[in-house]
Amino acid sequence: MTRLLPDARADVLVIGGGIIGLAVAWRTAQRGLRTVVVDPSPGDGAGRVAAGMLAPVTELQYGEEPLLRLGVASNRRYADFAAELAEASGGLDTGYRACGTIAVALDSDDRAELRELHAFHLRLGLDSTWLTGREARKLEPMLAPGVRGGLHVADDHQVDPRRLLTALLPAGERAGVTVRRAGAVELLVEGGRAVGARLSTGESVGADQVVLAAGPHSHRLPGLPEGVLPAVRPVKGQVLRLRVPDAYRPFLSRNVRAVVRGGHLYLVPRENGELVIGATTEEQGYDTTVTAGGVYELLRDAHELVPGITELPLLETSAGLRPGSPDNAPLLGPTALPGLVAATGHYRNGVLLTPVTADLVSEYLATGELPELAQPFSPTRFSPDSARSTTKALA
Repeated sequence: MTRLLPDARADVLVIGGGIIGLAVAWRTAQRGLRTVVVDPSPGDGAGRVAAGMLAPVTELQYGEEPLLRLGVASNRRYADFAAELAEASGGLDTGYRACGTIAVALDSDDRAELRELHAFHLRLGLDSTWLTGREARKLEPMLAPGVRGGLHVADDHQVDPRRLLTALLPAGERAGVTVRRAGAVELLVEGGRAVGARLSTGESVGADQVVLAAGPHSHRLPGLPEGVLPAVRPVKGQVLRLRVPDAYRPFLSRNVRAVVRGGHLYLVPRENGELVIGATTEEQGYDTTVTAGGVYELLRDAHELVPGITELPLLETSAGLRPGSPDNAPLLGPTALPGLVAATGHYRNGVLLTPVTADLVSEYLATGELPELAQPFSPTRFSPDSARSTTKALA
């Protein structure tokens, strides 16, 4: 039997100090639960690379209606979430900006696809406005003359994930979160229940409930029983950061999305003059190497969309790992192992889903009831019993 240190006991232990883990810990501590976060580099990870576009509507794909509902719910909470976090962190700005997003087409095929997406938006009752090429260029004059049309979604906004992470750390600590800068090297299980974790320091932290929020590493935690959590694969994304000199401003006034050569591209302009361009989608395992090919593809496609992009100074290149579940939707709530709760698998929507994930998971941790909004994303949906039930219901 593993000996748990009496001075290292928590109501909730969160494994993973990225944007999701820190937000869950903050909300959980606000509910009066003793909360500990373990991570060797809290405030790091994919959130440091992400652009922070809050785009549940323009990122919508067919068959993702439950994910759309979750994303819209989170987006609606963002303004209040950002304001509360700024106050709770002692005045740290999160870079939240209500700027809207336009998605544009560069050729007739993309225009037809975007038209179909617009019709889909309207069937779902979403606020989405069709633009001619001329109307799109009137909104964003830097767009290429060849833009054939687009969509304007006024409620798809942005936040700066780096600032968000920076604010979450002190906000959590002020709410009572204890942050241990160490890795979790083993999940502790006793009597068929998760009871804590052993750390890289040799210390063991006991907890009534354990939250796995370790992104693409979540399912790899030693001690995790087989089949409790599906594989969360890493999906590499390379991102560029450019600077818009004062003489070029305003360069872009809102987020811009497009499909170029079959690949999704976005440009996110910050008020401080930074312009984020992303992102590649690469199934390369746990590799985070920035490649010449990735940088070239992003700059080439961005130049086709916004020709003036090549005049801007290049500030930074980076790569991160998105945590993708088998169906690319998040894993939220209790797992098949009592005492173990999942908050991972957010794939490309981690920043967008931060407020709603924190609210839903902390609600479960405090009350034992999983809110209805989270139920389609139960980690147990991939179990054989769940699959049989789904098949029977569809028969």
